[in-house]
Amino acid sequence: MSSHRYKVYVTRLIPEKGLGLLRGRVELDVHQGELPPTHDALIRHARDKDGLLSLLTDKIDAGLMANCPNLRVISNYAVGFDNIDVEAATKRGIVVTNTPGVLTETVADFAWALLMASARRVVEADRFTRAGRWKTWGPTLLCGTDVFGKTLGIIGAGRIGSSVARRAAGFNMHVLYTDVAKKEELEKEIGARFVGLEELLAESDFVSLHVSLADKTHHLIGERELKKMKPTAVLINTSRGPVVDQEALYHALKSKVIGGAALDVFEEEPIRASNRLLKLDTVVVAPHISSASIETREKMAVMAAQGLLDALSGNEPKFIVNPEVWQSRKG
Repeated sequence: MSSHRYKVYVTRLIPEKGLGLLRGRVELDVHQGELPPTHDALIRHARDKDGLLSLLTDKIDAGLMANCPNLRVISNYAVGFDNIDVEAATKRGIVVTNTPGVLTETVADFAWALLMASARRVVEADRFTRAGRWKTWGPTLLCGTDVFGKTLGIIGAGRIGSSVARRAAGFNMHVLYTDVAKKEELEKEIGARFVGLEELLAESDFVSLHVSLADKTHHLIGERELKKMKPTAVLINTSRGPVVDQEALYHALKSKVIGGAALDVFEEEPIRASNRLLKLDTVVVAPHISSASIETREKMAVMAAQGLLDALSGNEPKFIVNPEVWQSRKG
């Protein structure tokens, strides 16, 4: 890195391993609050910065970029980047980086935690026991559904979806998947079968979502799709909240169109305590923590910090969302 001290704004306290990489190498401004900065505060702090290390909770739009003429790189502390107007960044020659790969197995683990918790009514049983309602062992007390030998449907068989599918082998499950392309390696490895979305919904006992958020995936699962699922099926979402029409999901659960749902993401985050989904015993919820293992969050911090430093110092970052910007710089 040149002797020039670049100015960097970090929108939240990330693990120290990432901040430690930045300290002493850039002029660092770190947001200290537990809640994300407001959009106005974000613009105010980023106005004179060369680099921005952002979270999914930060809306990095064209308006912000227009107010930050020095901005050279936006490093997103996440795999997804739907919080960033990448097209606007590209037009302005701003490199956008992310942190893929590192959280694959961690998110896959959590998808399975949600699946198992929903299938065996773990959260409901925990509440039941803590409330002192457990009086005796009973043949029908909190009966859930078996996982072993059932059918798992994977919507989006990328890194995370494929890792979720591989774990199904230990449960002797039949795996169906749908994606934009066939995954021959996955088929050979675990016998997964490529099917259309409608067939997957109709045949699966558990449906797990692993797609990025885009126009074509917004409300990918709505009233029509939910009605095609088995009345005992469980929907698991660790991708993005708007992939599921939450209102349609509520009605499907309330009227027993499907058996249950396990959600780590929501259309509006944080979900309001008054949301009707939270009143249903057939829903397991978590506060967007699929990647929240200590090891993974530290690795993400290091990757985000390193991507930012590389872009500022003229070294090609390992993970670039808009590589055409980097190519134009080299040209």
